[in-house]
Amino acid sequence: MAEHLELLSEMPAVSRMSTQERLKHAQKRRAQQLKKWAQSEKEAQGKKAKGRPKKAGSRDQRRVLFPQDVTLLEAAARNDVEEVCQLLQSGYSANLYNEDGLTALHQCCIDDYEQIVRLLVDAGADVNACDSELWTPLHAAATCGHLHLVELLIKHDANLLAVNSDGNMPYDLCEDDVTLDHIETAMAEQGITQEKIEEARAATEMRMVSDIRHLLESGAEVNAQDPSGTSLLHIAAANGYLAAAELLLDNKASLSARDSDGWEPLHAAACWGQIHLVELLVAHGADLNSKSFLDETPLDVCGDEEVRAKILELKNKHDAIRKSQDKHKSALQRRTSSAGSRGKVVRRVSVTERTNLYRREHQKEAMVWQQRGARESEVQDEEEEKPTTTEGQQLQPESDPQNVVSNKDDDQKNGALGDPASGAPVSQRNGSVRSVPKHTFSKRLDRSVSYQLATQAELCPDLTNERSHHTLAELKRQRAAAKLQRQAPPLPPAGPPAQDSDSTSPNSVYYTNASGEPPLLKLIAPAEDTTPAEKRPCCGVM
Repeated sequence: MAEHLELLSEMPAVSRMSTQERLKHAQKRRAQQLKKWAQSEKEAQGKKAKGRPKKAGSRDQRRVLFPQDVTLLEAAARNDVEEVCQLLQSGYSANLYNEDGLTALHQCCIDDYEQIVRLLVDAGADVNACDSELWTPLHAAATCGHLHLVELLIKHDANLLAVNSDGNMPYDLCEDDVTLDHIETAMAEQGITQEKIEEARAATEMRMVSDIRHLLESGAEVNAQDPSGTSLLHIAAANGYLAAAELLLDNKASLSARDSDGWEPLHAAACWGQIHLVELLVAHGADLNSKSFLDETPLDVCGDEEVRAKILELKNKHDAIRKSQDKHKSALQRRTSSAGSRGKVVRRVSVTERTNLYRREHQKEAMVWQQRGARESEVQDEEEEKPTTTEGQQLQPESDPQNVVSNKDDDQKNGALGDPASGAPVSQRNGSVRSVPKHTFSKRLDRSVSYQLATQAELCPDLTNERSHHTLAELKRQRAAAKLQRQAPPLPPAGPPAQDSDSTSPNSVYYTNASGEPPLLKLIAPAEDTTPAEKRPCCGVM
């Protein structure tokens, strides 16, 4: 218990140490632990020796045995040269490795145990052995800056162009200037150029591309996953193999394949800082918001600041595009859903307004006709009681043609039928003259064409509703007659008329030059009479 508390108290000081100091401190603590363990073993054996001897093969004489790789690696980690030498002489292989692919030579290059390194190399240890992340002993020695170990490994043909899973060679990881100079000098002596370096970096990817093409030719599934759920696209994304990823995507590799942790290929690319693969996967539709089984997005598992900035940029662009598409889509949906109903509403409103307008015009027209009929009846009653002219003179009997002629002559002199004092139009009926009330409604042609184009023979004082309605053929004939009567007829001769004023030409119409061609239907209030004198209406109805 005391040792545990002591270790906890050392944690703040250990966190402030450098890497080399931390390694030395760990080795020191490990040596102390092993020393205490050996002392406790001696004490236990001394207690057993004092007691009664046990029979051979008894349970108390059994010992715990460890695999050879564990034993060799543990002895090398303790820098126990004597035990390592004994293990090697007893037949242990110098290339034994643990579950991570780490050999004793890797461990000794990290810990700078030169004597054990020489023992292992002399025993046939592979200087180019790779662990699970493709690190060689030269990677380890160069990273730690152990110049003498680097020299020793290069002398035993260590590969200077070895590439780990991150695409780094030993000289890429070396930060010690002296060690780096020695590695670069050795590369120059071996004739290594930049082209060879690029070929070595791309060699693993080219092998993967070749394997993928072979799988495609054989008809294998490109989305196959291993027991951990890793697919070929996961591997290409994690390692930054752009050509392999493009080949897989061209052959419909799944972007949403998940491994045992729920990671998609985009998670792997983001985690390992493969910025080009991130852009490629996103361009092919990878989801930047996809979550693993621990609710981690690609941005959450990304530790590289440059890649994080790129992911944020891509995420903002995609969000903006998605919003724009959603807005456009919603606008189209609204337009599509409301197109039919909106047209119906507009048409319904327009028809309603038009109907109301017609109704109001019809009401006004009915009122005008009622007022006009009442006034005409009053005037007719007055004329029956005291028939006079507009100047107050008593009219002669209707049979006297002189009065009719004189009235026509007076009207022609005046230019129109009308009261000069009031300006109201004057109507003739059977030789009698009476004033017609003036209205203030529209000056367009009133009523229907059946009234406007009727002949004097048809429009008699006792005009009824049955005679006022005409068929379409009659309206067309009357319309044609109106076109023939566009020219004003010549003035009648000064001599006595051959017939009464009511027996005018049957083709005469109620028509003005200003009104143009009369329409079929214009149900509007009667207009003010502006016709010339020679085109007088035949009766009081008009």
